[in-house]
Amino acid sequence: MDFNAVYQTKVDYLQSGLTTLIKNRSGHPTLLKAIEYSLHSGGKRLRPVLFLSAYELACQNNTNNNIRIRDNAVLAMACALEMIHTYSLIHDDLPAMDNDDYRRGIPTNHKVFGEAMAILAGDGLLNLAYEVMLEHIPKESELLFRYVKALLIIARSAGISGMISGQSADIENQGKPLCEDTLHYIHTHKTEALITASLQAGALLGHDSPELFNAVTGYGKALGLAFQITDDILDITGDIAQLGKNTGKDEKLGKQTYPARYGLERSKNLARKYIYQAVSYIDVFGVKAEFLKVLALNILNRKH
Repeated sequence: MDFNAVYQTKVDYLQSGLTTLIKNRSGHPTLLKAIEYSLHSGGKRLRPVLFLSAYELACQNNTNNNIRIRDNAVLAMACALEMIHTYSLIHDDLPAMDNDDYRRGIPTNHKVFGEAMAILAGDGLLNLAYEVMLEHIPKESELLFRYVKALLIIARSAGISGMISGQSADIENQGKPLCEDTLHYIHTHKTEALITASLQAGALLGHDSPELFNAVTGYGKALGLAFQITDDILDITGDIAQLGKNTGKDEKLGKQTYPARYGLERSKNLARKYIYQAVSYIDVFGVKAEFLKVLALNILNRKH
């Protein structure tokens, strides 16, 4: 398997969906321009790629493929996940949050369009994500239940039980003494929650299998923690040109991070431990899960 080629195919598929879903939307021109600016600025597209990969894995393990959720509904949910993630980045970069000037190598949304428009662009993307998912609800009763359940998982992980609470705890604890429990809470909610939800939702759409659902849940939780730990590490060791944003921000803001709590070397070891943990959860699926295994292992070597 050419991992990079497969990954890029998924990204291209997602990009075509995002372009289609956005181009026919009505709205204030400046608002739409601000939304497209961040939505089409590149990035890893990790969450929708995980979603699509879990969906494919589930379909391969589904013995009754006669009842399938339509491809356009699957793509819509993948695009919605990227919209939710992008909204969170726009708001995360605001002066009231992390006050970042660059994201993905270009000026942040509020630097181009102003703070008020950036807030509205984030709000618009979050609302649009649910609009898009609701527009593609399947009519068949069995598929409808699974689709709505997947939508609920995404909503819960992005809301006050997940990402938003993680961001809240992150802000509230800046500059405070390092605390292991607080650190774990921030990382599992701010980052891991939506990563895990992406995998769970994809698995549900492909096959209603408790075994598969539990496997991708374990994979997602471990992968999400490893991803955030490497993100913390890159803020110290990363190259600005490759990261596309300024480094050293976590220390300046007094954030709760793994390197601040455990040091660089132990943080690297913890990231490695979580990656191997993630891979172990999906070993049972053999070569069918090869893409997800390689993706996890690549997290350890990521530069951005």
